[in-house]
Amino acid sequence: MTQPTAYLGRPATPAPGAATPELRVARVRPHARRLFWPALVLVAVAGATGYVTGNPPAPVSAWLQDWMLWAVAGLIVLLLVVVPFLRWFSHTYTVTTRRVIEESGVFGRRRVELTHARGYTISERRGPIQRMWGAGTLILSNGVDAPLRMVNIPAVRLMHEALADQVEVSQILAHRDSHSIPVVGDQPPLP
Repeated sequence: MTQPTAYLGRPATPAPGAATPELRVARVRPHARRLFWPALVLVAVAGATGYVTGNPPAPVSAWLQDWMLWAVAGLIVLLLVVVPFLRWFSHTYTVTTRRVIEESGVFGRRRVELTHARGYTISERRGPIQRMWGAGTLILSNGVDAPLRMVNIPAVRLMHEALADQVEVSQILAHRDSHSIPVVGDQPPLP
């Protein structure tokens, strides 16, 4: 049940004291431009392997066989392409209606949370290359815990606004719930 609002078009808020569901606002990964070099290595290794397979250069043909070439190419692709991709893919930032969650780690997971109700400051840093791509780094600090750094976030201005809105709404709801505001339908009838 929600309280009636005076403004048309304003989203309905839950009744005071009622549990509010936690909804996902956004989930992002760091900007994918860091995968440029691994993609370039993959193309170069595939081209070089295809060119040299069955046609090794004359001075090394005695000791270089195709299986050795493919093994070296596979190792290079594993170390310089697959591992950076997995590191990028396993790092996510999730913004919900209650908190910000950073999760990272390929084999062992690391999770850091920061609640909106406590409030925090949002600092934005953008280098020249980040400005070109519309990315940036957001630093969320509540003054007590270690700051949460959201590094290379795409559409950083939009994420900054979404975080500021979530903090504001969360603090308004927390303030409203801390005071006893009677719900319109709960009042006894007048004699």
